[in-house]
Amino acid sequence: MASPPTNPERTGSECQICGGTGWNVVQVVGKGRVATRCDCFIARRTEHVLRSTGIPPRYASCTLANFESDSPGADTSLAGARLAAGRFVEEYSSQSEGLLLIGPVGTGKTHLAVGIIRELVHSATARCLFCDYRELLKEIQNSYNPNVEATELQILSPVFDTELLVLDDVGAVKPTEWVWDTVSSIINNRYNEKKTTIITTNYPDLPARRVEGPVDSFSQSRRRKDIEANDTLGDRITDRMRSRLHEMCRVVELKGNDFRTGLQRKPVRAVSAHGLTQTQVRRMKSP
Repeated sequence: MASPPTNPERTGSECQICGGTGWNVVQVVGKGRVATRCDCFIARRTEHVLRSTGIPPRYASCTLANFESDSPGADTSLAGARLAAGRFVEEYSSQSEGLLLIGPVGTGKTHLAVGIIRELVHSATARCLFCDYRELLKEIQNSYNPNVEATELQILSPVFDTELLVLDDVGAVKPTEWVWDTVSSIINNRYNEKKTTIITTNYPDLPARRVEGPVDSFSQSRRRKDIEANDTLGDRITDRMRSRLHEMCRVVELKGNDFRTGLQRKPVRAVSAHGLTQTQVRRMKSP
């Protein structure tokens, strides 16, 4: 008969089955009585692993099961996105293709990404890490402060090494050369190492717009605002990195209203090569 370890790991509370030891003695045909991990220990270990993934408290209760895709008035794309997330979990161990979840604010992209993490953690399938795009860039910038002990490499190592990375809200930071270089470093590293990555973004999956020609100073401020309001994914991370993401990920688009507010989306305004809306161009041409 196998006996429990002499120093069993305590679960921290009194389980009615194991008494808080984390071990349960059961009868196994052909082996007699053996010690196995109690369900309470497995549940606690799973919760510990989930906390280490970096999922924000606001999304702690998000699962694939409670993702609402069939509520009255819901766009049909939500059901398709939910199906794609479930298929991703089922096929995870046999393929490395990630997901590029695209859609307006409040359509459930982060919910689905967190739900996938929870499924993979519960099944002990993969080590997962959730990173908010803005917070990650802030943390890297802060590492340049000589008073901060963490180095850029120490911050990026878990991002490079984790089996599954969720990079949430990509493009949310105003693009600069440094931002582009940092994002390129992350995406290229995971691409080269064939690591699975899930990306969420609010920006449409379109190439960067080519703004050409001079713009007078009077319209400069208006032009800048119009450009930023109608940015594409290519504008925010460069066309090269957008192309790389298409090699790494399956694109899944979510449409519909913001579930937080219930507000309908305004259509994206068409923008000319000078960053002006078509309405503004027509007014300028009018006598």
